[in-house]
Amino acid sequence: MSHDPEARRLVDELCDLLRVAPAGDDRFVGARTPLGAGTGTGRVFGGLVIGQALAAAEQTVDEDRPAHSLHAYFLRAGDDTRPIDYAVMRDLDGRSFSNRRTVASQGEKPILSLTASFMRRADGFRHQDPMPEVPGPEGLASNEELRRTWLDKLPPERRQAFGARRPIEQRSIEEKSWMTGTAMPPVSHTWFRAIAPLGDDPRLHRAVLAYASDFTLLATATLPHGISWMKQQIREASLDHAVWFHDDFRADEWLLYVARSGWAGRARGFVTGQIFAPDGRLVASVAQEGMLRLVEQSPA
Repeated sequence: MSHDPEARRLVDELCDLLRVAPAGDDRFVGARTPLGAGTGTGRVFGGLVIGQALAAAEQTVDEDRPAHSLHAYFLRAGDDTRPIDYAVMRDLDGRSFSNRRTVASQGEKPILSLTASFMRRADGFRHQDPMPEVPGPEGLASNEELRRTWLDKLPPERRQAFGARRPIEQRSIEEKSWMTGTAMPPVSHTWFRAIAPLGDDPRLHRAVLAYASDFTLLATATLPHGISWMKQQIREASLDHAVWFHDDFRADEWLLYVARSGWAGRARGFVTGQIFAPDGRLVASVAQEGMLRLVEQSPA
């Protein structure tokens, strides 16, 4: 990565958001940031709440027990004008495993419930799915560049947020059909990384991956249906989200996110994801179900 002051600032801001502040008695406070993408909803990005909830839980567990999984339910939309309170419950500290429940709240109302499991490192036999043979990130246009080509098609009030640079760079291999509404199979391949170095704390890298794991999933479930997110044809919301951390990784180096949707129906979509390091190791798996409701279109 070349020296880039703006990239450094954006990543530092993300890291500050993911370093929740202790408030005593296993309670923590996290700042908030808008959902982005110019939606104007005022919602907090779901990946941020997951990343902060994991970061809060990690502060109550010894560093020799890294997180190996998390399971979260989104209960209410977060308000991007208010901080988020996190309460951590220490459900288990055993010989090898620890378990934590974290509830994220705003104004005494829970917005997310997350359970995370932690395990001492141990050796065992190994196998994994192979990494798909796909083009590398070099030479691919970034999603930021693609978004900017669509700015003139948006209402003026949405353009600044939609075209803004973000701390996580994404480069998609498939055509961005969520812009065009072109029907495609429900599979997507996206390279992503933080746009500036993150340091060497593996807990921060896990929090950043948890944050970024909320990207691309629900959009993948809409691919076969010719839906343009640019035309605001659909209302979406994450309902639940799970991440399994399999191996070591750096979130400031390129990672390949492979997402597949095996089912959609009844106003919901289900998507699974695999995240690979550049050397082919499967470092994380993801699953999510979300609400997908078509917006009634007024006749022209």
